[in-house]
Amino acid sequence: MKPIEEATVGIVGMGIMGGAVAMALGKLAPARILACDPDAGALAGALADGVIHEGFAGAEAMLGRCDLVYLCINPSALLRFMENCMGSFKRGALITDIAGVKGNIVSSMEVTLREDLDFIPGHPMAGSERGGYAQARKCDFQGKNYILTPLKRNREENLAYLKGLIQRMGFGRITVTTAEEHDRKIAFTSQLCHVIAAALIDCEADTSITRFGGGSFEDLTRIAMLNVPMWTELFLENREALLDRIGQFEGSLGALKALIAGEDAGALGTWLARVRDRRAEMTG
Repeated sequence: MKPIEEATVGIVGMGIMGGAVAMALGKLAPARILACDPDAGALAGALADGVIHEGFAGAEAMLGRCDLVYLCINPSALLRFMENCMGSFKRGALITDIAGVKGNIVSSMEVTLREDLDFIPGHPMAGSERGGYAQARKCDFQGKNYILTPLKRNREENLAYLKGLIQRMGFGRITVTTAEEHDRKIAFTSQLCHVIAAALIDCEADTSITRFGGGSFEDLTRIAMLNVPMWTELFLENREALLDRIGQFEGSLGALKALIAGEDAGALGTWLARVRDRRAEMTG
């Protein structure tokens, strides 16, 4: 791979994450940053902001020029994109993505990826409950986690290159794992949290109840203002792992409910102290 300062970078999808990736990479001064998106308004905004050098409605004219390509689209769209555009990539290009579920992507790329290309699946743990390019500047990468789920065929030098790039973009900790472990743990740390936030909002019809909020409600429910198409896809794509996590949560909620109903202050206090101490032990 060329040094990033000499590389032409392509961004597929100029929503919040595509825009944020382009902004972070722009600070490293690549030779050119190109982007494709059917949303002409997003491309016009990125061009006007100086975030990208050129915008394209379709990918074919862009991909043949790119040394590094970031796929900032949902998992199903990503698989369709790779199937339709595999022949358009520049020979030897390095490709990565930001999709929140990895199982199908890894299994597909292991089989279908062109021999001269290198695709390293990734998941930056950053974003916002509000989507779209206009929100990209609010997407903070500094110190955030980044997960990589490499293919068996990935080149070590490209993996090292991408890790270095991720660090320079501002991310604090890179975890390399399998697609299976990623999807199992993300079902807990991300998808279950969105399920809980959505269910919490669903159980109260009084929209003026926010007048009684003191911070806890706001912290717990911010992510209920979600991107509906994306989260519908993520929930269903990772449904087996997510359903396991929902069942696990229901068990804990049931145990807590029983302790409150039993009015046993000692047992309830012991339970609460245990979860408080467990949270304190979890690495930040």
